[in-house]
Amino acid sequence: MKRTHLPLNGLRVLDAAARHLSFTRAADELAVTPAAVGQQIRALEDLLGVVLFRRTTKGLVLTDEAAAGLDAIREGFLRFEEGVQAMQAGQSSHVYTVACPRDFFAAWLSPRLAAFRLANPGLRFALVGNDGDLDFTEANLNLAVRWAEGPGDLEGIALGEPLMQVVAAPGAGADAPWIAWPGDPAPETEGRETQFSVGDGGTAISAAAAGLGKARVPLMLAQGAIAAGKVAALGEPDRCRRAYWLVAPLPQWRQKKVKALVAALSKAAE
Repeated sequence: MKRTHLPLNGLRVLDAAARHLSFTRAADELAVTPAAVGQQIRALEDLLGVVLFRRTTKGLVLTDEAAAGLDAIREGFLRFEEGVQAMQAGQSSHVYTVACPRDFFAAWLSPRLAAFRLANPGLRFALVGNDGDLDFTEANLNLAVRWAEGPGDLEGIALGEPLMQVVAAPGAGADAPWIAWPGDPAPETEGRETQFSVGDGGTAISAAAAGLGKARVPLMLAQGAIAAGKVAALGEPDRCRRAYWLVAPLPQWRQKKVKALVAALSKAAE
């Protein structure tokens, strides 16, 4: 018999019925009807070409043919359980591998991860730079933060509102030159050329704090610098199409440990 054609459902029903010597009690254990148990047993008997149970005045009796294979079948199911537990080991692990843009990690994520670890002693984190798309399987990721318009083909949730804020050094005027970065290469509010270009939003905030001009950056990225007085907000924040998204493929997204971290970060972003 080919391994791919093993009647696993039927064997599971056989194991339950053999332990209880009752189709009714086996049905209760498996959350099906007694009739469904009987159908599975008959189908298994037809497939194997042997009789598995005999009915007597005292109830069901296991045949010698059925008894001969039960030990091996039960050992097989135990091995299946061990295999499933091994595959789920990463879910119960205390190690998180997270991909995140470096500027967002420095400005927002790092203190939130520290608070999460303080509330959950023993956790370990492995951080991977994520200024582009990463393969979750290849990088062995649990979760990623992306500056994007949505989760794409992954599961995800937005951190906070999609808001951009113009910032500059305290005391700088609205006529300060623009600082460009890949997330805002050509600010729409003014039609003149930028005089300074940097690699990411965090560096744009540092450049603005140094007096090199004004930058339009995600509000979440700038909140810490604004609160610390390093930069000042010019005007009110305006909505944009992008936000910081927590994303993961569905299998990782369903993991208990990932759900816990997503919930903590989502609450911190409120």
